Amino acid sequence: MLGLCLGLAGQVWAQLPLESFSLQWQHSVEKIRWEEDYRLEDYRLESQGLAALGLRLVEARVRGTGAGMEIPDDAWFADGSWHYVPALAPIPVLRLGRSPQVADWQLCRDGECHELSHWLGSPQADVAAVELWPCPAN
Repeated sequence: MLGLCLGLAGQVWAQLPLESFSLQWQHSVEKIRWEEDYRLEDYRLESQGLAALGLRLVEARVRGTGAGMEIPDDAWFADGSWHYVPALAPIPVLRLGRSPQVADWQLCRDGECHELSHWLGSPQADVAAVELWPCPAN
């Protein structure tokens, strides 16, 4: 089974056994809720002919619009949010900014949501980011 590693620069701070998850947060300026669903999967690095593990963004939802938050043309409105499916390749690492001055990211799995601080402790001013990447579950 795959898992999700949380850490920075390859150092693992926490590991979660899962194959899919959602990230939720509130835009720090516009105060609008965003949600993104990810799936861990194998993919090919065509340029190098290698197989790799990555995070695929399978759906995103946003509850409104604002500066830099345009809704894609193919989005649909349901349950109070605009939904859309980004046509993006899997990424090996997802880097998230963290700060004590804004609300923490929420990570949801199996219908249960927790702030990242549940696994990592509160955001610290001297550690402004966390990275998420697929890894073998222990």
